[in-house]
Amino acid sequence: MVTILIIDDCNAIRENTAELLELEGFHVITASNGKEGYEKVVEHVPDLIVCDILMPEMDGFEVLKKLGAHPTFKTIPLIFFSAKSEKKEIIKGFELGAYDYIVKPSELNDLISSIKRFMADRNLSIS
Repeated sequence: MVTILIIDDCNAIRENTAELLELEGFHVITASNGKEGYEKVVEHVPDLIVCDILMPEMDGFEVLKKLGAHPTFKTIPLIFFSAKSEKKEIIKGFELGAYDYIVKPSELNDLISSIKRFMADRNLSIS
């Protein structure tokens, strides 16, 4: 089963996204900030990370940089799911190695499509 870690400081967004992904058949882990999210990566080594950018303790860019510096975790794809919509922020996300960048608010189907593209790239199935 594909494990997805959602890192977002907004409880409603985090829980709603987790519920939607669970209904789609994914195993979901959540974290309320970047620091906690990185700790969950170390503990669970998820297949994919969906991460906000603006968060306390460690922002999404810092999470991606920290993952990129670790030999095991640098291969875990990260999708930014953020309200930051400025072109320079999106470019920065991709330059740091983000798999995708989805601007909130958006249809959660956009996130599902990105996840399915990731799964196709890795030849993964939900079950």
